[in-house]
Amino acid sequence: QVQLVESGGGLVQAGGSLRLSCAASGRTFSSYGMAWFRQPPGKEREFVAAISWSGSSTHYADPVKGRFTIPRDNAKNKVYQQMNSLKPEDKAVYYCAARGTKVAASSSRAYEYWGQGTQVTVSS
Repeated sequence: QVQLVESGGGLVQAGGSLRLSCAASGRTFSSYGMAWFRQPPGKEREFVAAISWSGSSTHYADPVKGRFTIPRDNAKNKVYQQMNSLKPEDKAVYYCAARGTKVAASSSRAYEYWGQGTQVTVSS
């Protein structure tokens, strides 16, 4: 069982930056593929970024490529999402997710564990 707790959300102006953190419980964090998803207002949850267990493989959704990164620190049981050049359309609830395999995936159905979400609002 893995428990995930996100933090770092908030209100930021367009063009600004935020760093989300996801703290995971459990001794096998380094064996999990991790990802961030988001749910904009009135829309379905969508993939943002994913990272393999070692960090050697990452995947990004097209709208965030070049602006977001997803580093992880296995020693601290944490994964992050660094968000730069934020746009109003990035406004969403952001969720951290974990899957019990080392490979990253972009489908929400591949992830067994989810955090409670953290709100990100970008003002224009």
